[in-house]
Amino acid sequence: MASLARVKVARAFRCGKWNRCYSNSRDVGEEEGSGSGICRPLSEILKEVNKKVPDSLVKTRLEKDGFSVRYIPWHVVNRILNLHAPEWSGEVRNVIYSPHANSVSVVYRVTLYGTDAEIFRESTGTASLDDTSYGDPVQKAEAMAFRRACARFGLGLHLYHDDSS
Repeated sequence: MASLARVKVARAFRCGKWNRCYSNSRDVGEEEGSGSGICRPLSEILKEVNKKVPDSLVKTRLEKDGFSVRYIPWHVVNRILNLHAPEWSGEVRNVIYSPHANSVSVVYRVTLYGTDAEIFRESTGTASLDDTSYGDPVQKAEAMAFRRACARFGLGLHLYHDDSS
């Protein structure tokens, strides 16, 4: 099942829903954008990252209160960055436990590198220490902070303003 999901992601990237990275590689089995390095100005990278993410890559999660949340899984966000900004970097800047030890927050920084400049964005993610339904709380907080930092570049930002869901 996970293999099928990877094929769908790769197919969405290769079928024109997302532009190909400016790589000379024609081998469809090779990771798109691999080895291409810093190949474009930051403005071009940001233009690509700001495009709407195809609905086929967006997931929906039902919260405990019954509210549904649309999101892009962290691994899909990672692949989108690999495609359009192959030299990006990310790092956990801080892990903060609440004073009463009931939640954890993670500060994450994503840096994009273009031929003309580099730019970074940071954001936070918080998870309850009681909620272990998927992974551990630090992992959840990190994934949330990563996705939010990427949204500050425009990646998946449409999901935060999409009233049609």
